[in-house]
Amino acid sequence: MDCYRQITPYFRYAIELFPCFRKERIPIARFLCRRGRRTFSLLPIQLIPYFQYTVAAVIGTLLLALGCWQKGQKGFLGAVVAVDTVDPDSLLTPWLIFCWLKVVLQGFRRAHAVLGRFYDLSGVRTRKRVAAWEEVEGYFSAFPCKPNTAWEPQLSKLLQRYSQVTAQFLFGTTSRQRLSSHP
Repeated sequence: MDCYRQITPYFRYAIELFPCFRKERIPIARFLCRRGRRTFSLLPIQLIPYFQYTVAAVIGTLLLALGCWQKGQKGFLGAVVAVDTVDPDSLLTPWLIFCWLKVVLQGFRRAHAVLGRFYDLSGVRTRKRVAAWEEVEGYFSAFPCKPNTAWEPQLSKLLQRYSQVTAQFLFGTTSRQRLSSHP
């Protein structure tokens, strides 16, 4: 017996930065659970809950920032400058990249045990006394997602594997997770 029915979708923006800046409104499928009288949405795996930027935009920018860090540059401004395809409407800032780094690391840390079943994570250094860039570099190397390489297929494979095993998003926090964290 079907316990849900499709209702009117909502629209949200999805921003892509690579290979060029694109900002599009996309429909998100919504459903109503007949038993619980609650709505739920089916967000595409390429998106992060509550983020306008796609996973590829976030990871691509972090890879550029990682390249800047590896060259000894401090801060996140190098990545903003390195994304030469960025349109002023993208609102890309050093602070935003810093926030993305935190969200991506949080996702990797939460998923470490599951990802360790598919990837060799022995090169990942723990967060104790390790720079965030050093830790994220270990994860990116394990997948492998490296600057100046064709990393998109590896990222897609990573997202699909994790989602199939856990039925969750690798990055970000869904509304269901937000509600369950409140007493």
